Amino acid sequence: MGTRMKSEKPKCLHEILGYPMLHYIIEASKKVGCEEICVVIGHKGEMVMEALQDTPGITFVQQKEQLGTGHAVMQASKFIEGEPSDVLVLCGDTPLVQGEVLERLLQVHQMEKNAVTVLSTIVENPTGYGRIVRDAGGNFLYSVEQRDATEAQRKIQEVNSGMYCFQSEALLEALAKIDNQNSQGEYYLPDAVPKIMEAGGRAEAAICEDSAVILGVNDRMQLLEATQIMQKRINRRLMAEGVTLLSMENTYVSPHVRIGRDTVLYPGTFLEGNTHIGEHCVIGPNSRIVDCTIGDHVTIQNSTLLDSTIQDFVNVGPFAYVRPGSVIGPSVKVGDFVEIKNSVIGEGTKISHLTYVGDADVGKNINFGCGTVLVNYDGKEKHRSVIEDHAFIGCNTNLVSPVRVGEGAFIAAGSTITSDVPPDALGIARARQVNKEDWVQKRGKR
Repeated sequence: MGTRMKSEKPKCLHEILGYPMLHYIIEASKKVGCEEICVVIGHKGEMVMEALQDTPGITFVQQKEQLGTGHAVMQASKFIEGEPSDVLVLCGDTPLVQGEVLERLLQVHQMEKNAVTVLSTIVENPTGYGRIVRDAGGNFLYSVEQRDATEAQRKIQEVNSGMYCFQSEALLEALAKIDNQNSQGEYYLPDAVPKIMEAGGRAEAAICEDSAVILGVNDRMQLLEATQIMQKRINRRLMAEGVTLLSMENTYVSPHVRIGRDTVLYPGTFLEGNTHIGEHCVIGPNSRIVDCTIGDHVTIQNSTLLDSTIQDFVNVGPFAYVRPGSVIGPSVKVGDFVEIKNSVIGEGTKISHLTYVGDADVGKNINFGCGTVLVNYDGKEKHRSVIEDHAFIGCNTNLVSPVRVGEGAFIAAGSTITSDVPPDALGIARARQVNKEDWVQKRGKR
């Protein structure tokens, strides 16, 4: 529920750099080869199911009453049953866990032939976490929740991450034995560990050196902290791959974005979704690009681009808006205060300023004068226009779709074009100028 988030959304669906926290845990588990994934849902579970509806290989089980972490895993018993296997148990609010960490946990678990392996770490302030208790020789004894810990145990800095690797049969047997005889009246998953040990199973705590990995998100401040850690993690990877960032703190890149070498990201840049950017590009400042494919040698300044393709040597902005479904061809200029929607723009075309191109197929080497509007909507339906190669569109032109402007045609400035213009023709659609002599004096204005 995440009551401290003060939100109508389940806690695990709050986003970090464009993706729900739960997405990161699922991605990390897939990286270590988890072929089957079970998500235990409770509070507003239908929202969680909807958020993951496009994620393959997910099984959902319902925890109707929230009676603790052990109780949550009990709901997945049928999922766990079957062929003996190793089972990872992860938390939906720990988005910073990485596949490499889970791989190490799995390796320790299998190499040591453990029945259960707890992922632990050392933190300066362990408040709120369960503590890992060891004997004088450093051997793992058990994990105790903070609310049930003694004063001496609360001083322990090795904490339980809440993430485990179990042998499936040992887990199922232990779940049948744990009870809720504790201060909260809940079934704790850590209580399964001593039950496994009592049955002769080997238990160990594998220490993760990076304590940030286990950071749980319980409120908006921790969400921001996790976002900043993820942001630095991604930005460091990009720089190691040959991308230049002018500001670590003010560049926001989603985890699935890919960027080529020698591309420069200016501050205030937001790259989201499955955006792919080529080499030798300059992006920003203050640009947002979502689910776009960007070619090489592209410059984008102070602009927003959504679900579109931008080919090589294109210049976009400042203050341009490229909306979904657009394909911008090589060497095109999309200038200031230009909006393009669901249109194909051919190579070398110049759309320099204050122009709207919506639902159009635009050819090569076309010049759009300032203030051109493709009038594509009649109040009920959208209509599509075609502008063929080498046409010249004068300033303040309205093209009332659907129309076709032929190859090499010219449109006179100030025209409202409602019919097709043949190739190499001049289209003029404006009233002849009339000057009314002495009009001001006759109106008594002076």
